[in-house]
Amino acid sequence: MIFSSLFFLWTFLPIIFIAYFLIQDKYKNMLLLLGSLLFYAWGEPVYIWLMLCSILFNYGIGLLMDRHEKQKKLLLILDVIINIGILGYFKYFNFLIEIVNSCTGKEIELAEVRLPIGISFFTFQILSYMIDLYRGHYSAQKNLVHFALYVSFFPQLIAGPIVQYKDINEQLNNRTCTLEKTAWGIRRFIYGLGKKVIIANTVAQCVDTIYALDYSDLTGTLAWIGAILYTLQIYYDFSGYSDMAIGLGRIFGFDFKENFNYPYLSCSIREFWQRWHISLGTWFREYLYIPLGGNRKGRGRTYFNLLVVFFATGLWHGASFNFILWGLYHGMFQIIERLGAGKFLDRHKIAAHIYSVLAFTFGWVLFRSDDLIQAGVMVRRMLMPWEYVESSLIMGKVFGNKTIVIIFAGILGCGFLQYFLKKMRISGKIKNSYVEMAYCSVVFVLCIAMLASNTYNPFIYFRF
Repeated sequence: MIFSSLFFLWTFLPIIFIAYFLIQDKYKNMLLLLGSLLFYAWGEPVYIWLMLCSILFNYGIGLLMDRHEKQKKLLLILDVIINIGILGYFKYFNFLIEIVNSCTGKEIELAEVRLPIGISFFTFQILSYMIDLYRGHYSAQKNLVHFALYVSFFPQLIAGPIVQYKDINEQLNNRTCTLEKTAWGIRRFIYGLGKKVIIANTVAQCVDTIYALDYSDLTGTLAWIGAILYTLQIYYDFSGYSDMAIGLGRIFGFDFKENFNYPYLSCSIREFWQRWHISLGTWFREYLYIPLGGNRKGRGRTYFNLLVVFFATGLWHGASFNFILWGLYHGMFQIIERLGAGKFLDRHKIAAHIYSVLAFTFGWVLFRSDDLIQAGVMVRRMLMPWEYVESSLIMGKVFGNKTIVIIFAGILGCGFLQYFLKKMRISGKIKNSYVEMAYCSVVFVLCIAMLASNTYNPFIYFRF
């Protein structure tokens, strides 16, 4: 079940919403927990047991860490090994077998393992809880329902943002639901739904068409169009889902931190990662980069730590050399900017923005491609478009006039329009106004119409 589905919008969410505001406060967390488990089981009926076992295991280890101070470190090590081991088995086991087969010439049979939805997200949430518990930031959660809800809460269960326990500890025990919060949450949800359905789904069809082309039909122009459209798709797909998650959380009284801050306005790759998937970047900074020494042990060690972090970031996204190289690619830009390029970028904002856009656009080619060969083909055509100009594909089959309008709107909506509205002091006047209400109504109706007429509704981050 995904947020941008008619069943979720017309059945699941209304039932949970109405029931939540009708029952007594002491039963609200139990309702959300049952709803979250049903939400997960709807898409992963086989692996609901994995979710439940993970909850019970980590809940128990947390209690033991509270009671046995001397064994705290040992218990944490055990917990990390088990959690990473489970994630590693489901996500990377076959990848390791493929590497072994490639290196040794053997033909070890791949295991029949299907990746549980959202396992990367809820595993990282659990690890943040356990590590901060070890650090003494709070006591173990004694209420099993509260802990289970933290791990499985459906708004951010399958695609984030990655919520740290210390940020919502108090909210699990005591939170308020007001008409103002509910209205804000609904508006934010509709904004995210519009991003996903109207923009991301539309450009996704064009992207899939281009990336499925035979190489003989792939011109330099088409390669650039595919790269640019995928840059739009992944932003509107993921940030749209984050908007919906944040909005749903607010409806039920939870305040989740922002996960995106107009990353395509960045003037460096370092700034890009301060604006893109903020919860993941925060997680790696607090639980990997700083423990490795951060920037406290000299330049050489800092650069090494950055490469480790971005290697892990790439690997977190999937068991593929494409993702690993994508992570290292961004890590290298981080190092280059620290070596001195950052000073130049600070002085030349226009050049810095062009550099950043080109850097992450080429990076998304590596991220989207099915393998390194396809990535190489795409990049070659983008760098030398004059050598690849013939194709049997008619451009009208890739996109029509409606798609062009949506692409134009998508480019403006990456932060450029918001920036100018803020400069003109218009954005503040639009918020909570009849204009915004009318806009949200139109967006919602358009989304429903598009979902009803088109079954094409992919979601990129399901596989992570």
